[in-house]
Amino acid sequence: MKFSLFVHMERLDASQSHKSLYEEFVALCEIADKGGMHAIWTGEHHGMDFTIAPNPFVTIADLARRTSRARLGTGTVIAPFWHPIKLAGEAAMTDIICDGRLDIGIARGAYSFEYERLLPGLDAWGAGQRMRELIPAVKGIWAGDYAHDGEFFKFPATTSAPKPLQQPNPPIWVAARDPNSHEFAVANGCNVQVTPLWQGDDEVQSLMDRFNDACAKNPDVERPKIMLLRHTYVGSSEEDVAQAAHELSVYYNYFFAWFKNEKPVTQGLIERIPDEQIRANAMLSDQVMRTNNVVGDARTVIDRLKAYEALGYDEYSFWIDTGMSFERKKASLERFIAEVMPAFQE
Repeated sequence: MKFSLFVHMERLDASQSHKSLYEEFVALCEIADKGGMHAIWTGEHHGMDFTIAPNPFVTIADLARRTSRARLGTGTVIAPFWHPIKLAGEAAMTDIICDGRLDIGIARGAYSFEYERLLPGLDAWGAGQRMRELIPAVKGIWAGDYAHDGEFFKFPATTSAPKPLQQPNPPIWVAARDPNSHEFAVANGCNVQVTPLWQGDDEVQSLMDRFNDACAKNPDVERPKIMLLRHTYVGSSEEDVAQAAHELSVYYNYFFAWFKNEKPVTQGLIERIPDEQIRANAMLSDQVMRTNNVVGDARTVIDRLKAYEALGYDEYSFWIDTGMSFERKKASLERFIAEVMPAFQE
């Protein structure tokens, strides 16, 4: 099982500048690259200081000059916000810039906050339909002289300019949850990214079951790869681990506040959630965060990841977005590289 870093700029208040947040983001990516992680993933979000990532291709082009070994992936581009010609060209240019290290993760998107600003009236089902039309079209444009007449896009014969360095194209990953998404990804020769979010290992098993079922329904397609994305923290002491569990509880309370799109947002920041409200949310309690996410000392983390490897996951992505300070993120990532990853070396 390979290891990667999943990372964005993030803030819950205006106490830190966007410039300093980017410098910290880059520093974490450089640690991952020098530490031998297989890949770095960063995504796309708009108008949300909770997840600051307006164009992952711009960020990856910069990381291409700051890293040397890690693959660089979009985790993920939001399919309904892209025209296939534009996505094909920007991705191909980025693949050239990063010397063929690009992976492309694509999702339908999750936040109605973004839908109502970029494509008013869009819902998750419609976004999924756009993704299903987008991916084959992008592959066709990379192949060249491809015309399209679909529900959402219509254009005459077009060839990506430039074409990607990787041939026939960079690996494509689809963020999947329901069985139909798994089946679409496998049938179209795409790898799969999954996350149980705040849920426990029963969901990790269920996600793998959905993937295996999709592979069984497509026996003529070469089995793609599957990546598991989980919030992870490698602690130095019991007190350190307990603090991380609470920070994840705060993070997920804000995640759901953004997801529900019910609280006012000012200057890109959502209304603060009172501490007593966070502590009263049993679904996202400190103990639930510690039990369900990969949080603990190095031995505890190794044991959890060995179980995921045994299930058949090809890649485990260390989701570091937690609302923690940079110093705490950095220390946990360095412990993961030094104390956890060696247990998986052949």
